[in-house]
This record gives sequence, structure tokens and C-alpha cells, in this order.
Amino acid sequence: MLAETWLRSLIWTDYRLGVIFTVILPLILLLWALAQKAEVIMRLLTIYWRVSSLLAISVYLLIPAFPVGFVSGIMARILIPISLWFWVDINEEIADRSTGALTLSFNAWRWAVSIFCVIGAVSTLPFLQCAISKEAVSSSFCRAFLEPPLLFKEYFHPNSQAGFLGFLGTVGLIFYVGCLIYFVFFKLGKQGRSAIS
Repeated sequence: MLAETWLRSLIWTDYRLGVIFTVILPLILLLWALAQKAEVIMRLLTIYWRVSSLLAISVYLLIPAFPVGFVSGIMARILIPISLWFWVDINEEIADRSTGALTLSFNAWRWAVSIFCVIGAVSTLPFLQCAISKEAVSSSFCRAFLEPPLLFKEYFHPNSQAGFLGFLGTVGLIFYVGCLIYFVFFKLGKQGRSAIS
């Protein structure tokens, strides 16, 4: 019972920190970059939002406890740091920017969210067992991981069926994977590690 309480506490802490690091802070930074017309930071944040949309898709997949949601959530945490550090041209432009409050704040957030995502990906690996069988999903271990997505549903979709929201998540995942495949096999081969807007 004590272990279950600790587990639930850690899961809720992870989700709360996730909202801060992956939604609130990058949104503030994007508005700040828009106000200062910092194009290179806006470009990288645009790439970040495209990649991090997999987190939102994962929440919708986890509302009806679709097993793929456990996998996509971990993949999102792996792809986010890659998307923030992969681009040679953007990294050079950010390094060449004059040191100011926006640049320092952006770089601090970039390091913080990367560390958060790596730690989160490693710590949620045990939940991959929830994607394997229906018996695992119905265990208290896996059900604890589904509590935050269900609360999200209560707040934002109180009158929607869980299955319908899962369907939206599935459509989003198919579109996301299609875009990722197109990028990796067509755009990346032509552009290399230069950022593509």
C-alpha cells in the first residue's frame, strides 16, 4: 500500500512537471521570442511544438488505456531532446546570439527539458509492460499511470466517450508517424542536419 502511494505520487509529480516543462515554459518562451523577433529561437520552438505534439497524442491514447499510448509517451520523451539539439545551423545561430535574458532563459529551458525527458523516459520504461497484455493494463500498477489522463478527460472532455478520444489519438498518431517517416526518408536525406521550417 505504501509502495502504491509512492508510485501514484511520483506519477502525478511527473505529469505536473511535464505540464510546466513541456507546455507552460515553451509557450512563454515562444511569446517572448515573438515579441523580440528572435527568429532562430522561434524556428527551434516551432520544431519543438511539432515533435512534442506526440505527448498530447499519447494522453488521448491513454484515456481509453490503448496500449500504444504507453509506447508513444516514451518515444515522445526520446524525440524531444533530439529535436532540440539535432540542428547544426540552429545551434550555431543560437551560440552566435548576443547573451541576453531570452537566450539564457531559452538555453536553460532547453537543458532542463532535455534532462527531464531523458529521466522521464528511463523512469517510465517499467510501464511498457502495460502495453503487452490486457491483464497488465488492468493491474493497479498500470491503472495508476492512467489517472492523470483520466483527470484531463474530466476537465476538458467531460461529455466525450473515452473510446472516441482514443480514436482521435489514433488518428493523430497515424498522421504523426506519416509525417515522421516522410521527414526521415525524404527531407532529412536532402537537407541533412539543417533545420527545415
